[in-house]
Amino acid sequence: MRPGSPTLRPRYVWWLAIRPKTLGVSLVPVLVGSALAWSQQAAVLWLPALLALLAALLIQIGTNLHNDVADFERGVDGAERLGPPRATAMGWLPGRVVRRGAWVAFALAFSLGVYLADHGGWPIVAIGLASLAAGWAYTGGPRPIACTPLGEFFVLLFFGVLAVSGSYYLQTLSLAAAAVLAGTIVGLLAAALITVNNTRDRETDARAGRRTLVVLCGRRLACGIYAGEMLLPFALLPWLAALTGRGVWLALPCLALPLALRQVARFRRAAGAEYNTLLAGTAGLQMVFAFLLAVGLLVRVP
Repeated sequence: MRPGSPTLRPRYVWWLAIRPKTLGVSLVPVLVGSALAWSQQAAVLWLPALLALLAALLIQIGTNLHNDVADFERGVDGAERLGPPRATAMGWLPGRVVRRGAWVAFALAFSLGVYLADHGGWPIVAIGLASLAAGWAYTGGPRPIACTPLGEFFVLLFFGVLAVSGSYYLQTLSLAAAAVLAGTIVGLLAAALITVNNTRDRETDARAGRRTLVVLCGRRLACGIYAGEMLLPFALLPWLAALTGRGVWLALPCLALPLALRQVARFRRAAGAEYNTLLAGTAGLQMVFAFLLAVGLLVRVP
């Protein structure tokens, strides 16, 4: 254990290692995809929905644990880190134990995926295997996705478009343009989390040789990227309303618009560890937006 590190209970250490504040990113797409399916067929297949929820959660946990140890081994999580403490870097857990935990999470997700693949066929097999591979590749391999400008796009695709479309497909065994659009909407909000994280870590990432979008573009342009990720979802709601026939009910997420505008303003002023609070606020906004969107999809239209 690193000298001066606090002694924590093992269960609490693992709780910190899985980064619970980020787990909503994996839950939101299943909620929205299942709600969208219900709006089209007025029924939900609960077992596929629950197993998809658990599988998504496990993939997110596996990705977080793998990121914990991989960043430490690459020298990214040094003494100058501004983000929350990491289990490996702090010496709370050995790297080999954290990596083993990641593979256990991925294996459990794969086992749940066997039923989902049997239920949904080859499209679910493709999405599931791609998601598992991407979870490892985000910080694994010779050129991790997290070290490139593709981090935001990766999250938009896997925690937005594919996750919502896959959840919708498990319910309906079909794909609709509305599912792709809904996935894009929640995926943009998920990508905003990466922008906050990478803006906070811009200087340390640059020194470690990571070429994230924020490192390449600079902080000023990052403000515009974050504003787009936060506000474009609201602009896309009328299109989604037209595709689903839900009308004015899909204006419900606009109740969160003042929060989004406040987050954008805070991003422009943020510095140092203030980004940690901004990160939590962005995750909270995505959850509020998704809940209101699900309500708008679930309300019966006469």
